[in-house]
Amino acid sequence: MKHVIFWILSLFCFSSLNSKEYWNQFRGVTGQGHVDSTIPKFWNTNSSNLNWKTTIRGTAWSSPILVNEQIVITNARKLPDDNSLDLEVIALDEPTGKVAWKQSLFSYPDLPRIHHKNSYASPTPFFDGDSIFVHFGNLGTASLSSGGDIRWRKVFDYSPVHGGGSSPVIHNDLLIFSADGATDPCIFGIDKKNGDLRWKTIRTSRTKKNFSFCTPLVVSTGGGVQIISPASDYVFSYSLDGKEIWKFNYPGGYSVVPRPVIYNGMVFVSSGYDMPTLYALAIDGVGDVTESKLIWKTSKSVPRNSSIIVVDNLLFMAADNGVISCLDVKNGKTHWIERVGGSCSSSLLHAKGLIYFTDETGKTFVFEAKKSYSLLAVNDLKERTLASLMAYEGSVVVRTEKAVYRFGNQ
Repeated sequence: MKHVIFWILSLFCFSSLNSKEYWNQFRGVTGQGHVDSTIPKFWNTNSSNLNWKTTIRGTAWSSPILVNEQIVITNARKLPDDNSLDLEVIALDEPTGKVAWKQSLFSYPDLPRIHHKNSYASPTPFFDGDSIFVHFGNLGTASLSSGGDIRWRKVFDYSPVHGGGSSPVIHNDLLIFSADGATDPCIFGIDKKNGDLRWKTIRTSRTKKNFSFCTPLVVSTGGGVQIISPASDYVFSYSLDGKEIWKFNYPGGYSVVPRPVIYNGMVFVSSGYDMPTLYALAIDGVGDVTESKLIWKTSKSVPRNSSIIVVDNLLFMAADNGVISCLDVKNGKTHWIERVGGSCSSSLLHAKGLIYFTDETGKTFVFEAKKSYSLLAVNDLKERTLASLMAYEGSVVVRTEKAVYRFGNQ
């Protein structure tokens, strides 16, 4: 098996999937944004490698995932007659893009208040090889069969600010999501088989602004399994029973979005707004590790929304204004920094030595994952997008404000 598969297995414990390369959650099977195949460098709405385009009626910024032979997304539709809200899951046939099935899950008579940049369906689904898990923040969480049959659906109450953002994570029989709202910020552990609450852990922090939106990362280390979960003012590590292992303080951090990335015993986290700072931390600590486990930090062009990527000791990150940086992963030294695109929210993708960066105008910039900057392509779909790219076995899937596109290698 390829070396990347060994690396994946050494970091993550997940249910068996029926493909050698799978994009089953936010940022792929590792949660780190890597795909081990060559995907297209070039595309546009008229290119010959456009396999299909499917228009989606509704507004959502969740990213697509692969479920057997289907592309699955969540969606939110505002019903025009009474301004009510319907939250749904849509499965597209992977070869053709045709709608294979659609399942409505939650309905609300009035539109809850959210940030103008957010959507009612921003968290990305998770597929564990048997069930699809979807999460709409405090508006509902559900499990479905791969064919769209509802297995369970429940609402876990908390007080979000600006709407939902944390994608669900599955580890063994546990469903995990963060719920950092206005009051009692916490992380949930749910029984994935029936939706019952296993545990709910309140953050041990006192912050001025409690709200954050970060997707946790489950990692396997020499000392066992950790749930790494950034929140306001602190990043926390928990055991699988919800007990705190360690925490690290980044003062003034809130509205944290970027998913953590792990590499060679280090975890990289961004502190969010107002002054985003990237921290490189050793993950082998216990208790409050603020003074003992910091390896390096930087506040230069750090993302508030986009998740970073690490390739061969190089760390790449996209600031919200479209400035890309390449840093040495060991010490944070900057190799290069360039203004590449416009405002961005989506996370970076790596495929076979190439980095893919999508800005909010729908342009995807492709550059080499090297110590010197080399731009290879600019692909413009001319449609707004905040969703992250999905890639697998020679294909890339792009979700825009209006449609889902699949491009393949020619």
